[in-house]
Amino acid sequence: MAMMRLRREDPRVVGSFRLHRRLGAGGMGVVYLGSDRRGQRVALKVIRPELAEDQEFRSRFAREVSAARRIRGGCTARLVAADLDADKPWFATQYVPGPSLHDKVNDGGPLPPSQVASIGAALAEGLVAVHEAGVVHRDLKPSNILLSPKGPRIIDFGIAWATGASTLTHVGTAVGSPGFLAPEQVRGAAVTPATDVFALGATLAYAATADSPFGQGSSEVMLYRVVHEEPHLSGVHAALAPLVRACLVKSPEDRPSTLQLSLRLKEIAAREARGLHDGGETAQNGGARAPGGHPGTRQGAGSRQGPPVPTGRRAREYAQQRTQRDSRSSQRESTTSSARASTPRTPREGYSEGRTGSRGAAPQPRTGGGARTNGGPPGKRPAGRGPAGRSPAERRRRMMRQRLIVFVTVTLLVALGIAAAQGCQGPSRGLGGLTGKATPSSQNADGL
Repeated sequence: MAMMRLRREDPRVVGSFRLHRRLGAGGMGVVYLGSDRRGQRVALKVIRPELAEDQEFRSRFAREVSAARRIRGGCTARLVAADLDADKPWFATQYVPGPSLHDKVNDGGPLPPSQVASIGAALAEGLVAVHEAGVVHRDLKPSNILLSPKGPRIIDFGIAWATGASTLTHVGTAVGSPGFLAPEQVRGAAVTPATDVFALGATLAYAATADSPFGQGSSEVMLYRVVHEEPHLSGVHAALAPLVRACLVKSPEDRPSTLQLSLRLKEIAAREARGLHDGGETAQNGGARAPGGHPGTRQGAGSRQGPPVPTGRRAREYAQQRTQRDSRSSQRESTTSSARASTPRTPREGYSEGRTGSRGAAPQPRTGGGARTNGGPPGKRPAGRGPAGRSPAERRRRMMRQRLIVFVTVTLLVALGIAAAQGCQGPSRGLGGLTGKATPSSQNADGL
């Protein structure tokens, strides 16, 4: 959505919102980009002075805003605040970033059928919530649909009103946009949810063709075509044309409901996303579609139902892809064969020459440390057995024996060490005793 700087006559603060940019102007007033104290951004519309002076407009608009507060759903811009008693009534809705459907088509051209169906399904689902709240939008058109990152959003409920209320303008005056108004709006008749269905059909036709289904011209010419002429849908995709035509019938009672539209458009969007549509491939392949079968296949007596046979451009693409796959496969096979031929063969592990050669030949050493089992590949051990073909129980018993041997050996070494130490101390005590006893004798001998 294009933003412009505020003009000198534009207000800077409205209610509790500070205005930053001008988003646009319409028949009811000027729309601004504002924010509250918490930084939440809103689209704030200030009603034009000539409408603000109309007391009948104020009273009816108050009922419409009260009804719009009850709308719940992710496909609409939520009403945030409103002040209908101000000198210039205003209301603020949640700001939705993203271009409008009008700008998207005007800049990039018609949308693909899958995207048109997807947008239409989301809009129909949003209108279900709007109508359940007792509100009719009355001005649904491409410029009032914003394509946000989370999906399309319906905005500008400024001229919407509660079901059963009378028109906001004088009798015979149409409120809305020519080319998207329903015939009952042009005649000044009662407005119902079917009115929004007509506008949705015209919006989908615009998205698919980048033009109104009633062409271009002055407001009087467009309104006359809406009431008396049939819509031009030659540019609408074959999968969407019947549904769009049903939305644009003159009688409101003959139009489908928003719930039916939502379900049907979801089916079309899913099918178009897979590249299929009703009758498209059947006509191309020249075959009748069998019940439950594939397009382009005929099912006769005794015939077997098979996959569709590609023809024309698809056949050429299929043949080219098959040729590329075959060439890649042949290259891989030639590379593998050359690698095998250049690699010398070696005897298999675990086999001895004595088994295939002479009887007295010495056996070949086995690698991998594993015994070959009967009928099994060399170097592999039977399941549940450890090194040298031992079972876990045998390994535990062997470990216990080793520990016992180590324990006995250490015990014997300690005992021998103690005995050797005691043996060394015994002779020294005996010599000391003899020396002590002989000392008096020698003294006596000296004395003698």
